[in-house]
Amino acid sequence: MKLLPWALCLRGLRRSAAAWKYLVPRSSKGPRERCWASIWTVGTKSDLLSEPCVTARIMRPDDANVAGNVHGGTILKMIEEAGAIISTRHCNSQNGERCVAALARVERTDFLSPMCIGEVAHVSAGITYTSKHSVEVQVNVLSENILTGTKKLTNKATLWYVPLSLKNVDKVLEVPPVVYSRQEQEEEGRKRYEAQKLERMETKWRNGDIVQPVLNPEPNTVSYSQSSLIHLVGPSDCTLHGFVHGGVTMKLMDEVAGIVAARHCKTNIVTASVDAINFHDKIRKGCVITISGRMTFTSNKSMEIEVLVDADPVVDNSQKRYRAASAFFTYVSLSQEGKPLPVPQLVPETEDEKKRFEEGKGRYLQMKAKRQGQVEPQP
Repeated sequence: MKLLPWALCLRGLRRSAAAWKYLVPRSSKGPRERCWASIWTVGTKSDLLSEPCVTARIMRPDDANVAGNVHGGTILKMIEEAGAIISTRHCNSQNGERCVAALARVERTDFLSPMCIGEVAHVSAGITYTSKHSVEVQVNVLSENILTGTKKLTNKATLWYVPLSLKNVDKVLEVPPVVYSRQEQEEEGRKRYEAQKLERMETKWRNGDIVQPVLNPEPNTVSYSQSSLIHLVGPSDCTLHGFVHGGVTMKLMDEVAGIVAARHCKTNIVTASVDAINFHDKIRKGCVITISGRMTFTSNKSMEIEVLVDADPVVDNSQKRYRAASAFFTYVSLSQEGKPLPVPQLVPETEDEKKRFEEGKGRYLQMKAKRQGQVEPQP
């Protein structure tokens, strides 16, 4: 009986091998050198302003769903851990007040290829831009089949961190400057910084939105699949300075979004992408957080779920419940063979639901047009 989980792991690896699209040829170099070559073949090494931080971990059954696909939240958590390490390291690279880097935003993240139990995740993070009070980090995730040595790119993500003083975590410190290899690198980074700053401000108007339960909802409606999870923030969720790791929050958000998607289509589902995740405020140890998810839009083969995180500082009567984070997750439904399945169409009922559906449709069409524009013409 003890061998059964590993037998399932190997079966999952064999089943997923045919779907690998991002293979890297093996060479005479050692495993570490081959891994580095693979990462930077698909990454952006020339744009990095620091030595990359690299972590690796084998994917185990606890990291995956019943079909053997690794949870998107598990990958998001690993991405954030690598980003937190390198940004905190940089922010403390000069003499001055010590600080810890806190996650403020994650740009849109696409899950390019599924990762399975038994594969090794290689996560590489590097700094690509710094402003006066923030750090931009680029993270690449590569999965490795340790049975065959083949590798594939699964994720590329951009994260923004701000340095918080260890003496007062409400105080944002200045970021040490970096030296750019070319002027265009700094200008491009500044444009990305201004764009994400504007988008963060635009999300605040939704902060009063609350997901309300409905009795006896009809199938395929928003109310039928909406879900919430209540979690008491403990020491294991937090940094040494008493506020929640961004990766912990993202993992819980993905878990709730996955429940919503599974309730809607009742099949195996996987994370396809995550729109920008905005962290509006820190979550402190001892808070009770409510993670709420609701379906906003469905296309023929995808589902968009809005996830809201509210924090309730129950041990602090001076502070009221507040919106801590928000994002849109996109899921797809898969057959037992791993092929996309049609998604039951969402039935919006209220005017607000219809409005959110149209907004989701706009995001879907915009991203679809962007992907089609990136496809190179066939010779």
